[in-house]
Amino acid sequence: MTLLESCPDILVLARLPVINEEPDCGLRFHGPWDRARRNEFLDSHGARVRGIATSGKVPVDAALLDRVPQVEIIASFGVGYDQIDLTAVKARRITVTNTPDVLTEEVADLALGLLIATVRRIPQADRFVRDGSWTAGPFPLSQSLRGRTVGIVGLGRIGRAVARRLEAARIAVAYYAPHRRPGVSLPYYPSAGELAAAVGALVLCAPGGDATRGMIDAAVLAALGPGGVIVNVSRGSLVDEAALTDALERGIIAAAGLDVFADEPHVPPGLAARDDVVLLPHLGSATVPTRAAMGRLVLDNLVSWFRGAGPLTPIPETAWNPAVASAAGEAVHQ
Repeated sequence: MTLLESCPDILVLARLPVINEEPDCGLRFHGPWDRARRNEFLDSHGARVRGIATSGKVPVDAALLDRVPQVEIIASFGVGYDQIDLTAVKARRITVTNTPDVLTEEVADLALGLLIATVRRIPQADRFVRDGSWTAGPFPLSQSLRGRTVGIVGLGRIGRAVARRLEAARIAVAYYAPHRRPGVSLPYYPSAGELAAAVGALVLCAPGGDATRGMIDAAVLAALGPGGVIVNVSRGSLVDEAALTDALERGIIAAAGLDVFADEPHVPPGLAARDDVVLLPHLGSATVPTRAAMGRLVLDNLVSWFRGAGPLTPIPETAWNPAVASAAGEAVHQ
C-alpha cells in the first residue's frame, strides 16, 4: 500500500489481527489500551480521531462517540454488531462495517461439529475413556441425528451454510427468520416457537440485539420438548439461560451445545455443572486463517474509506449512499 497524503487517526478498542502490523497502510493506530490509558488519550486527542477499530465484544456507545466527534467510520471485527449503539451512530451519520463472509464457513463447521458432539456426547465419551471408566463397562448409548429434523433460527449467511452441511449429511432442515427467504425451498415457520415444535433440534444463527434478546425462552424450550437439543453459535443473548437451565434440570429438553453466553466469559454455574451440556469458549471463528482474514477486512474497510473509495462491507443501516446500501445486501444478517 502507498501512504495517504495525510494519516487519519484510528482508535483501536480491542486487540485485532493485522491492525497495528502494517505501518505503511496510511493510518495511525492508537491502542488498544486499558480503560485508564484510553481515557487519558481521549482527553488529549479524542477530537482528532476519525475512525474506530473494534470487536463485537467491546461496547461503542453515545458517551464514547461524544469524545470522538470527528469519527466517520467504525470497523468492527466480527459479524455481530449488537455492542454498537446504532441509534447514536445513525444520529452522527457514522458508517459501520463488519466482517461477513470471511468467517461463514468456519462458524458453520463449528456449528455442525457442536451439534454432533452434543447429540452423540463426544466430550463425555472422551472423559469416559480418559478417567478409566471404559474398563468397567461400555459407554451408554447416545441419541442420534438420524430421523431428526434440525431447525435453524436465522437463515443468513451462516444459517444457510449450516443448512448446506446438514442437507449434505441427509438431515432434514427447516428454518425460522423474520421473513421467508426468497429462493429458499426449506420449510419455513413464522416463529421460533412454531419451528421448535416441528423439529428435534435447534441451531441458533440469528444476530444479537434487542430484537432477538431472550427469544429462546421457556415456551420455545417446552415446544422443542423431551429429546430436543439446542445449539447456539450466534449470541448468548438469544437464550434465556435461566429457562434453559431449568428445562435441562426438569427434562423438558435433552441437551445443549453452547459456544456463546450472555455474560462472557462467565458461564452460569447451573449450566457448567451439567453433563448434558457441551460448553465451548466462543470458538466459532477462532482459527488462525479466519481471524487473520477478519483482521484484514477490518483494515481494508478503513483504508478503502480514507482513500475515498467507500466502505467494503457496510451494514445497510449505516450505508448512507443508497447505492452502497443496496450493494451491502443482507450484511445485517448472520
